[in-house]
Amino acid sequence: MHGRMHAWLNGRPGSTVCGWGAGGRLAARKISGFGKTSFMNPRCFLLCLACMAALAGCQPQPASTASVVRIEGPTMGSTYHISYVPGPGGQPAAAQAQGAVQALLGEIDAAVSTYRDDSDLARFNAAPAPVCMDMPDTALELARHALALAQQSEGAFDVTLLPVLEAWGFRHGAAARPAHEASPAHEASPAPAPAELEAARERMGMQHLRVQPGQLCKDAPIRVEFNSIAAGYAVDRVASYFAQQGVGSYLVEITGEMKAVGLKPDGAPWRIAIEAPLEGERQAQRIVQLNGLALSTSGDYRNWHEVDGQRQSHIIDPRTLAPVRHRLAAVTVAAPSALEADGLSTLFMALGPQQGFDYAQARGIAALFVSRRENGAGFATRATAAFDAAFGASPQGEKP
Repeated sequence: MHGRMHAWLNGRPGSTVCGWGAGGRLAARKISGFGKTSFMNPRCFLLCLACMAALAGCQPQPASTASVVRIEGPTMGSTYHISYVPGPGGQPAAAQAQGAVQALLGEIDAAVSTYRDDSDLARFNAAPAPVCMDMPDTALELARHALALAQQSEGAFDVTLLPVLEAWGFRHGAAARPAHEASPAHEASPAPAPAELEAARERMGMQHLRVQPGQLCKDAPIRVEFNSIAAGYAVDRVASYFAQQGVGSYLVEITGEMKAVGLKPDGAPWRIAIEAPLEGERQAQRIVQLNGLALSTSGDYRNWHEVDGQRQSHIIDPRTLAPVRHRLAAVTVAAPSALEADGLSTLFMALGPQQGFDYAQARGIAALFVSRRENGAGFATRATAAFDAAFGASPQGEKP
């Protein structure tokens, strides 16, 4: 997810922002992981389109010299980029905002990183089952959201898939590689034996995870990771900070998840380009104006490897314990909360083009599905009624 003006930054597949980019991650379980600088992901990323006349000021800028203040930094194995119009009295100043953002991201990292042994979640994962452990609000809120989404999707969303991903050869932890740095051979490996997958099944499952007041509990030796929703959660936390500071116009992007509120000083909206799911190039699929909504894109076109001579997606269906085989290449979700959009874009990649579309349409979710055509000649796009209502029907000529 990334780009500045028309230059793409490193990141994930997906969407891109006006003036800034994003990262990438897995779907059904995205590889983002707090701790390695925090997140690493192969998924959504935002293309920057005509947001600023020049981006020479990618470092914090005093409000006195710029009507739009821009700050950025490393996080979650990727980056964050924030643009905002200071509130009353020019507050917060760039240095103050950057310090607050970094403190928030550090707090989330310390709570739920699976790339550092001293995080609260790492200690929970390492503890023998059964166990209940005191956990910070960050971990409890993420667990509640994950459990609710798993229930609503009848098991298609799962944050306990690490044993299955490892069985299929997708590395995790310090040895893992960010999706956009996949090897030329995409790490060819043999398919796991049925017995290996059955053994993995004994160490996963949302039914083994429970939240009780102040504590996270497990009754089986599962390992939890919130990489498919933590970046969205981080966006919501940072957006809340700016709202509390009296800022009425901002664009927050963290590893490709984003949320925009208000208008720029010239009255123009924040414009986001959703990236076409093309390998080896970056091209805008659709341009949308974002105000009061969060945007998340998941895709499988940059993080895959070869298994027994066949291309396998990193997206695992928790119900089959196998990589998905449908033609859905990417899905973008818009929602009031980045946490919600983040989880849903992951879920829809697991469900596939028809089941995912039906799920979104029935629940009034704004989503754009991009699928590979059967003959391999390009892509077909399909938007839910809520997506068209939010952003208008897709104009002619906006296809990759």
